[in-house]
Amino acid sequence: MANLTDTSMKRVIRTALHHMDREAREHYSVVIQAKDMAGQVGGLSGSTTVNITLTDVNDNPPRFPQTVGKIKANDADTGSNADMTYSIINGDGIGIFSISTDKDTREGILSLKKPLNYEKKKTYTLNIEGANTHLDFRFSHLGPFKDATVLKIIVGDVDEPPLFSMPSYVMEVYENAKIGTIVGTVLAQDPDSANSLVRYFINYSVEEDRFFNIDANTGIIKTSKVLDREETPWYNITVAASENDNPGLLSHVTVGIRVLDVNDNPPELAREYDIVVCENSKPGQVIHTITATDKDDFANGPRFNFFLDERLPMNPNFTLKDNEDNTASILTRRRRFSRTIQDVYYLPIMISDGGIPSLSSSSTLTIRVCACERDGRVRTCHAEAFLSSAGLSTGALIAILLCVVILLAIVVLFITLRRSKKEPLIISEEDVRENVVTYDDEGGGEEDTEAFDITALRNPSAAEELKYRRDIRPEVKLTPRHQTLSALESIDVQEFIKQRLAEADLDPSVPPYDSLQTYAYEGQRSEAGSISSLDSATTQSDQDYHYLGDWGPEFKKLAELYGEIESERTT
Repeated sequence: MANLTDTSMKRVIRTALHHMDREAREHYSVVIQAKDMAGQVGGLSGSTTVNITLTDVNDNPPRFPQTVGKIKANDADTGSNADMTYSIINGDGIGIFSISTDKDTREGILSLKKPLNYEKKKTYTLNIEGANTHLDFRFSHLGPFKDATVLKIIVGDVDEPPLFSMPSYVMEVYENAKIGTIVGTVLAQDPDSANSLVRYFINYSVEEDRFFNIDANTGIIKTSKVLDREETPWYNITVAASENDNPGLLSHVTVGIRVLDVNDNPPELAREYDIVVCENSKPGQVIHTITATDKDDFANGPRFNFFLDERLPMNPNFTLKDNEDNTASILTRRRRFSRTIQDVYYLPIMISDGGIPSLSSSSTLTIRVCACERDGRVRTCHAEAFLSSAGLSTGALIAILLCVVILLAIVVLFITLRRSKKEPLIISEEDVRENVVTYDDEGGGEEDTEAFDITALRNPSAAEELKYRRDIRPEVKLTPRHQTLSALESIDVQEFIKQRLAEADLDPSVPPYDSLQTYAYEGQRSEAGSISSLDSATTQSDQDYHYLGDWGPEFKKLAELYGEIESERTT
């Protein structure tokens, strides 16, 4: 820990990592920046570098390397004559240690075969022998070419982590137990001669829910939340132990906690049942078989008991039979059911489990009435049942519906046409077209002047006043009434129409559409004369109709017709 101090305040540097290891990294450099004005814009700042060195603690026990020690026997010979091998010939450590020979240095290398335990055995004695590998039998009389020595090995004491009494633990606790219920106890001791006190704690990850806690001094594990076996039946936790004098030395053990079941869930139907009863059913007939399920353990679940609620009146239609194998049968009480009278029935039932104390629940079964074949196969249910009882099939129903739709369409079409005929043709008063008046009077032709005075058509002075076009505003100057009448008297009707046509064609203010103007002027007398039948009916036709062919294609058919009549008369 380092302190950064100025004249006004102090700041403490704390570690951000757990279990920092000096053996992995010993030196750290931290850059510290200080700002005034609470770090706002415009404030001044200063920085400094803090060098941090981790101090060593005794968190690593000593480890014997593969080579425990070396011994060497001296040989005055040279070359291959000085080669030798080493062996352990006696001693209490013959199964703990082994020795090999280094051919280059001719040294004996002593190694461990098994780990050492200072608390069990502190010293070992070995008898080691060194012998030449290349013997010269010429000098065998000089004695054995080997030598022996006694090697005493002293085992050093190191600080070891606590040792648990068991390699793993299994504990049990009932679900729904109160918070703080004791689950079990773990025990660990310091194997060193110092026998330091041990502290316990549970290794939890950040995201893991903490359902248990442990007493740091006694190792007693207790519940910290209410447990539910149906949600989590088993928990695995890891308990760690460390010495008070050396917290860096840790040992871990796995603790498995089994959650025991209590009868806290009532039984319920295994699924939603679709029960059907046929209209031709007989009394005592089994129409369905049901079963139940329970979330609790097997000891608190089956066996199930099925029965009717005794507080309700007896059902006259159906009854329930417990089969004593965790199933029940639904039976009819009477014969024949009618869908037209009632198509759905409800049967309340009760289910209890075999737990202590026993729990029960109520459910309601829905039973539908359907039409069935003789072999019991369901034919129709619900709405189709009423149609079948009336003798109507699905196809007949569709045909009837189509006929009704067609009739409705015809009625709507008839009403629409009637309304459209009754609507009068309303011509706006501002319509630019002249009103067409139809008279159902054929008249007597041009010679008939009694039915209608034609002088008004030939003399524009018959009009009360000069009428201008109603679709544009006239720009002509108005003249007194007597001047206008005198001007019209001297103008022929044909000339009058030509003037009006020229005015309409040359007027730039008219809208860009055709304007219909009707004038009652028949024009000059036709060269062909009258074709009325008034005179032809009283006289014989002795005229020559060949001139009709000169009138053009429009009168070709007429010329042929009159030509055939004339030829017949001549014949």
